[in-house]
Amino acid sequence: MTKPIAGEDRQNTAGVKTLAVRLEPDVHTQLVLIAQLRSSTITDEIRKALAAHIAGIKENTDLASQAESAIAEIDREAAARREAIAHLFGNDQEAAKPRTARGR
Repeated sequence: MTKPIAGEDRQNTAGVKTLAVRLEPDVHTQLVLIAQLRSSTITDEIRKALAAHIAGIKENTDLASQAESAIAEIDREAAARREAIAHLFGNDQEAAKPRTARGR
C-alpha cells in the first residue's frame, strides 16, 4: 500500500461510492507526481479525469441513440410486466389502460 499524499481523503462520506482501481506501477507513479505538482490528491485527479471522460461520451451521438433504444426496451418490458401483474390479480381493466410516455 502506498503512503497517502497530504490531504488525501480516506473517509467514506454518505452518498459516495468507493471504487478500487488497479493501476500499473508507472501509471500510479505518474498520477502521484501529477497530484503532488498540482497540490491535489490522487482521488481528485481521478475524479477530474473521469468527469472529462464522461463529458466526452455524452457528446457521442451513437451512444445517445443506444441509450434511447435501451430506454424503449425498458419501457416495453415494464409494460409487459404491468400487464402480467394486472392479469394475475384480476385487474384486467388497469392493464388495458394506455400508459403515457415518460418525460425526457
